[in-house]
Amino acid sequence: MQDSRNFLSPVYNVSPVPVEKIRANAYNPNVVAPPEMELLELSIWEDGYTMPCVCYYLPEEDLYELVDGFHRYLIMKTSKRIYEREKGFLPVTVINKDLSNRMASTIRHNRARGTHSIELMTNIVAELKKAGMSDAWIMNKIGMDKDELLRFKQISGLAALFADKDFSIPER
Repeated sequence: MQDSRNFLSPVYNVSPVPVEKIRANAYNPNVVAPPEMELLELSIWEDGYTMPCVCYYLPEEDLYELVDGFHRYLIMKTSKRIYEREKGFLPVTVINKDLSNRMASTIRHNRARGTHSIELMTNIVAELKKAGMSDAWIMNKIGMDKDELLRFKQISGLAALFADKDFSIPER
């Protein structure tokens, strides 16, 4: 548990990071349709980057892995005019969390804004369960209710996701 009296939000420490030193994570379930991507590119062109991307620093590779901001990052990589104007730098804040908590953070950021790919969300639930996270942890950390979690576990079809549950066949 962090001491809230000494906590400083990462947004107070935004750094310009060369986009070449940033990589996408392997678990982001957020999908943006082409018209919204065009709108995002226009928004960044007209207004600039108004929100930093959230990353985790990987010191052994001297790279930053995205936690939130994949589509803003993608615009930087695909829009020549924005890349040139920004001189290839992306505004970044850094969080220091383990992988499970970074996954949860990605989901919280995304869910606050929009919808997710069912397949990718199912994969994340499976990964979190394989990492030993309890149903309560998943529900609490990524804002999922019990029924929603059950649906993702059912969709995945992986018996291992139900390993911590007792089941019995009713007698006739």
